Amino acid sequence: MARKIAFINYKGGVGKTSLLVNIAASLAKMGQRVLICDFDTQSNASIWLLKLDRWNKINTSGHGSIYSIFNSGGAQVKDLLVKDVVRNKAGEAPLAGLDLVPTTFNLVDLENEYTGDPSRPHYVVFRDQLAEVEANYDFILFDCPPNILRASQCAIFSANEIYVPANPDALSLIGFTLLVEKLGKFHQLSASFRTSAQGVPARVQGIIFNSIKTGVDIDVPRMRMQLRLNQFRSAKRAAPAAKLFNQVVRDAMVVRRAVTLGLPVNLVKATAEGTEEQTVVDDYHQVASELLRHGDRVND
Repeated sequence: MARKIAFINYKGGVGKTSLLVNIAASLAKMGQRVLICDFDTQSNASIWLLKLDRWNKINTSGHGSIYSIFNSGGAQVKDLLVKDVVRNKAGEAPLAGLDLVPTTFNLVDLENEYTGDPSRPHYVVFRDQLAEVEANYDFILFDCPPNILRASQCAIFSANEIYVPANPDALSLIGFTLLVEKLGKFHQLSASFRTSAQGVPARVQGIIFNSIKTGVDIDVPRMRMQLRLNQFRSAKRAAPAAKLFNQVVRDAMVVRRAVTLGLPVNLVKATAEGTEEQTVVDDYHQVASELLRHGDRVND
């Protein structure tokens, strides 16, 4: 059974998409079968992995994006899968096992124009369609915007785990706190639509510090985040096994270079110096390894 994981923080700008994409690429490199579902209307993960030319074709036509499943008689999730999404200039797939369900800017219409059937909300529509493909994957990762509006609701309702990307600042702590409050409200709203097979609603399982700049002391921010996490665990508003990840991801220019190249960091050719690339590749690999190990505690 796939581990279905939503990445979300109510604070934007924490490097959520770069963290998710590079963790996904690290897992695929380890031989895991990974699907990214892009639910962020900014479409950053989709533009990154498809590159602009392929993404533009979907954005222009509207066909092939996640919003298609909410149109009457539209596509199914299984029709939207972009297999082995990362491609080099020759069209070859240098990273097998990393697939994508892309989004485009029209996903914003889910918030304002979509009506649907109240007896079968949008998040139920997505859950039922995702169920048709999830057996093909070890991990399904959801890239969520910094809110719990309709797009994020699709991801959170289907997810079994939630991980919070964070920076060492007060706003990340505030965003985490607000996220937990909003999660509780959504779980109450959607409770009657859950099936026994889904298990308990997804709670925060971990916090990952990301984009740490050189020379920044993160001891105090980590302590404050750990205290807040402990409070939520004690109140049963975070998972019993929820943890602050030991591994952090350092800030590096190569991450921004990777976006430009349309590649995850672990496929970017090292420069002559080679040190920065390998350092951040190792960071993502270690986070992915910690995520794999944490799965044993999640399932206890």
